[in-house]
Amino acid sequence: MILLTIAQILDLLISVVVTLVIVQFVLSLLIAFNVVNMSNQFVAAIWTALNALLQPLLSPIRKIMPNTGSIDFSPLVLIIGLQVLQIIVWNLARTV
Repeated sequence: MILLTIAQILDLLISVVVTLVIVQFVLSLLIAFNVVNMSNQFVAAIWTALNALLQPLLSPIRKIMPNTGSIDFSPLVLIIGLQVLQIIVWNLARTV
């Protein structure tokens, strides 16, 4: 019973992190294509907060991955890794 609760909590945390990664990706595209401007304090605050939250998770992945030019695949690797972790935890929780 306790393992299912832990699995549900971890599931919620993974969902939040995946959502933050997607929001950061969309915001980076909006900034790159000049849809939103970084001189806007609200946009700059959101960008800074997202980077502060996700940088500890993305920087180890960026160190391992090869340089692919201007395309950063580390958010995709993070999402896939979190989904794999989610599957493993749920399967462990169901077997016990």
